[in-house]
Order: sequence, then structure tokens, then C-alpha cells
Amino acid sequence: MKETNKFQEKYLDLLIYLSSKRRGIKARLKKSLLRLKRGLEQEGVETREMFSIYGRYTKGLATKEEMVLANKQFVEILKGLGVGVILVLPFAPLTLPFVVKLGQRLGIDIIPSSFSDRED
Repeated sequence: MKETNKFQEKYLDLLIYLSSKRRGIKARLKKSLLRLKRGLEQEGVETREMFSIYGRYTKGLATKEEMVLANKQFVEILKGLGVGVILVLPFAPLTLPFVVKLGQRLGIDIIPSSFSDRED
């Protein structure tokens, strides 16, 4: 009888522990998804502006400063495509952090600015 109570206590403790972890995981997942949403919204706005500038460039109406901004956004798009390719590879959860760390050591930023923690 006493062993049954110990088992029930351990089981209850385990359920409480897992329940608290589950809430933490849900909160981190929600935060990550909101960050992804904001990043994608920002990239969408910047990309539309880039296409607008390129359209004006074809008519000879874009300034050099606008072209610099448009070209920076084009580089951001290429960064996003590169990360996307890495994400579809097998073992992406291991590969992506390795590639990001390697890029940092080599002085190459492979994460689009909308998704990086740094403010440039």
C-alpha cells in the first residue's frame, strides 16, 4: 500500500513537471512564431519597396541612394533563400546552427536582418 502511494506521488510529480514544461514550450513556440511573422511581414514590405525602386530604375527615375537600398534588400532575399535551402536538407536542426556559427567566424552574416537579434 505504501509503495502505491509513492508511485502515485512520483506520477503526480512527473505530471506537474511535464505540465509546467509544456506551458514553457508553448510560450517559446508562440514567441518564435510571432517573431517569424514579424520578420516575414518586414521582408515583404522591404521586397515590395525593392521592386518599386527597380521599376523606377527601368524608367530612369530611381536615385543612387534608392538603388543602394534596393540592392541591399536583394542581398537579404538571397540570404533568405540560402537559409531556406539549408532548412530543407537532412539534419537541418544540426546543420543550420553550425553554418550560422561558421559564418560568424568568417565574418559572413547569413541570417536576413529581419530575423537577426542585432539591430544594424
